[in-house]
Amino acid sequence: MSALHGAARRAATVAAKDLRVAGRTRDTLLSTAFFAGLVLLVLGLALSGSGREPEQRAALAAGAIWTALALAAAVGAQRAFAQEQEAGALEQLLAYPGPHGALYLGKLLGVLPPLLLVAALTVPAGLVLFGALEGTALPGRPAPMSGPLPWAALALTTGLGVLGFAAGTTFYGSITVNLRAREALLPALAFPILVPAVIATVKATALLLTGGWSAEVGTWLTFLAAFDLGTIILATLLFPAAAEG
Repeated sequence: MSALHGAARRAATVAAKDLRVAGRTRDTLLSTAFFAGLVLLVLGLALSGSGREPEQRAALAAGAIWTALALAAAVGAQRAFAQEQEAGALEQLLAYPGPHGALYLGKLLGVLPPLLLVAALTVPAGLVLFGALEGTALPGRPAPMSGPLPWAALALTTGLGVLGFAAGTTFYGSITVNLRAREALLPALAFPILVPAVIATVKATALLLTGGWSAEVGTWLTFLAAFDLGTIILATLLFPAAAEG
């Protein structure tokens, strides 16, 4: 129990430190938000069209939103360990008493809030940009997003998706932090692992936009939650070897 308490305390200390730095400088938040907005705008200009069917608009919106957020997660995770590496303090951070896995969890908790804030802006902007909220209601049937449950499910999808992206990119950020080409290597290493999360978030979002809540949406969200949990557990266990390497 004392070891668990010490690990939780170390994770909380690292997360609080990173969030203070992020709140003071805002460079990570601004760069992540700018990158996500730029990707979404480019995809929106290239793919959006008023003549498309509602199902097509929903699918394009979901794909563009989660592509932008996946790339933004890589940008945000690059700074997770780079701050200490650039200041020459990475070895001191690794020498902090406690299990190294707690350091990964602390970094993850520090990366997650800015990404959630970016997602809170990116998701509605993408839906409006692609016209995905234009009614698909049938006679006698409300539009898919007319009730509170679909919106709650969309918020849950966003939270689970961002958590999975942050978990994967933060772990690979620890592997590439000492490499000269880490900006290019991090997306190349992380994206193949994030493919299941991208597919699940795109499918769940598109289904919510076109049909509202359904059992299929619940299946995708269950899969996404299992992916997040498995990624966090595996990354926590593997992080000591990655950090020492």
